[in-house]
Amino acid sequence: MYKKLFAEYQPKNEQESKDLQLILNFIKRNDDALYRTNLAGHITSSAFVLNQKMTKILFAYHHIYDSWAWVGGHNDGNPNLLEVAIKEAKEETGVKHVVPYSDQIFTVDVIYVKNHIKNGLYVPDHLHLNATFLLIADENDPLLINHAENSGVKWFLISEVIDYVSEARMKPVYLKAFHEIEKIRKQQK
Repeated sequence: MYKKLFAEYQPKNEQESKDLQLILNFIKRNDDALYRTNLAGHITSSAFVLNQKMTKILFAYHHIYDSWAWVGGHNDGNPNLLEVAIKEAKEETGVKHVVPYSDQIFTVDVIYVKNHIKNGLYVPDHLHLNATFLLIADENDPLLINHAENSGVKWFLISEVIDYVSEARMKPVYLKAFHEIEKIRKQQK
């Protein structure tokens, strides 16, 4: 399932073309690509959670990255990338009414993760081979902080959220997606 989604993905730019090539080669060579036990890297699924008008985005303040960021997580063996993205969005924000804008991958990125301590254990430097999905949520759903993962959950205007992102390496990832979201909004008018 995940192999087909990546294989069918149409890159939006040169960065995605190169990252997708890396992801496809990694999957081909690593039967454990869906598991964190592959210490070099593994597949992850993230989401840009938008309101119905696609003017606001739901971000969480993540402990590890010390920044406002998208939601998502490790697949831990689950080949259904979209299912993982939706599950993570619900777990990390508390929103209950979440639907995919599409069942196709929205963006792809290979993200370097610096070594850190999680749950008292050392996690070495590695890569997240990430598929991101576009999700639509009810902005009136109550938000809940998942204290194990984050210390805040908040709706931001898409046009302003980048000012709250302190993780410089993620800004190009987000800006690329925001540009694509703006294209969708213009098509819907």
